[in-house]
Amino acid sequence: MAESDWLAEGFEQNRPRLKAVAYRMLGSLAEADDAVQEAWLRLSRSDASGVDNLSAWLTTIVARVCLNVLRSRNTRREEPMGVNVPDPVISRVDGTSPEDKALLADSVGLALLVVLQTLTPSERLAFVLHDMFDLPFDEIAPIVGRSPATARQLASRARRRVRGAGVQAPDPDVARQREVVDAFLTAAHQGDFDALLAVLDPDVVLRSDGGTARPDISGVLRGAAAVASGALMTARPSALERPALVTGPPAWW
Repeated sequence: MAESDWLAEGFEQNRPRLKAVAYRMLGSLAEADDAVQEAWLRLSRSDASGVDNLSAWLTTIVARVCLNVLRSRNTRREEPMGVNVPDPVISRVDGTSPEDKALLADSVGLALLVVLQTLTPSERLAFVLHDMFDLPFDEIAPIVGRSPATARQLASRARRRVRGAGVQAPDPDVARQREVVDAFLTAAHQGDFDALLAVLDPDVVLRSDGGTARPDISGVLRGAAAVASGALMTARPSALERPALVTGPPAWW
């Protein structure tokens, strides 16, 4: 097998994992794709004859690309000043694709991705690579330009932030989740405030991100009453609504 064919085959085998790394780092599916494509360009232009572990090499490249993106965001202040909700992973209700499964492994949900956005770029990289992908700190340290001990401290600080935020893994009872989602949608469309309250956790938090096109709808609502009121104001029956899995749990999309 020619070296170019071997590299292409190895890259494709690693693509789902690389995108999963980039998605956790950036919270953007488009930017994750760009980071993975950049890794392929660097691989195709390099002499890979000395690469002993292609998976580790590619992971390092993607991690460095993502770290540069995060640092560039901070420098140019590209992150919106209001609410920024990470890109959801939309899957069919009858099952996720192999790529989606890689993206959603380790109980990654939107709540966790929101917390990851509060970390510094180096903390986020150390946490993602070590806690989610089991990379040793000896390999993480050169990427962030720190010692292994400092890389360990970065991951530890990030871990405390994640735990302090109280992020919980999604409920494994998918059928129960679907019942709650359907009940919420029905109550919202019927304008039934009491029924909405009945299916909401008292401490529920709703984040909406309208982006640059609709900054007026960006915001955070906290508490069952506020979320129920907001749902009644915005709910509109639509033929476009369909059941889906949104970053894992059931939803309507």
